[in-house]
Amino acid sequence: MYDVASIEAALSDTVFAWNLHYAESTGSTNDDALQAARAGAPDGSVYLANEQTAGRGRGNNEWHSAAGDGLYVSVLLRPTIPASRLPLLPLVAGLAAAAAIHEVTGLTVDLRWPNDLLVGRRKTGGILVESHMEASSVAFAVVGIGMNVHQRAFAADLATPATSLDLETGATISRQDLFIALLKSLEREVQGLYDRDAGRAIPRRVESNSTWVRGRRVEVHGPQACIGVTDGLDEYGFLRVGTAGGVVTVQTGGLRATAD
Repeated sequence: MYDVASIEAALSDTVFAWNLHYAESTGSTNDDALQAARAGAPDGSVYLANEQTAGRGRGNNEWHSAAGDGLYVSVLLRPTIPASRLPLLPLVAGLAAAAAIHEVTGLTVDLRWPNDLLVGRRKTGGILVESHMEASSVAFAVVGIGMNVHQRAFAADLATPATSLDLETGATISRQDLFIALLKSLEREVQGLYDRDAGRAIPRRVESNSTWVRGRRVEVHGPQACIGVTDGLDEYGFLRVGTAGGVVTVQTGGLRATAD
């Protein structure tokens, strides 16, 4: 269980101070944050749940969110950034999640563009960013992050085999420690969106934390479906894939490794 008072104290010097909304059970923390955003909730509002009954990942894929097993959190941001920088936000969230996992568990996370957290070949977490634009500016963005922490068994038909932090470490990982580390890391990483030099470094930093974005033969699923070899990220965080017909700049989609 979470000790909300201790969490509030640990976050007292962050943008998230006194903005934590905890639910023992909810449909989706992202839906909670989106509803609150439309009602005027402030930047840094955080929605944490012990259980999600309708958790979802990218592409409306179901995210299994059993009570007490994982970390289910969504963060409302109102970043004063141009729309051109918004695609960097999922990458920033990935860097923050990877850093938090490493801090708490010692594990190294492989970032699979655009939103998956892998340990080895197995998925332990994912990121879902949903945003709303007004003119050419970002009105708000909701960063949803789910992590498998205590789970011991997973469905056999998952597209990517899954794992949990407990399974990978052989220990019982504190969800509370992980949550606090995640928010502090996210606050640091989001600041990079406001700094020109730090912003330019985000794609390169993701490349250094990923085996997927350069030199990996992949199949891209989605509106820009293709097969080829990844050739790094461009300045906006989009993935370049070298195909038989030339280089495709993939703006959205999912990746799977292929030996073909």
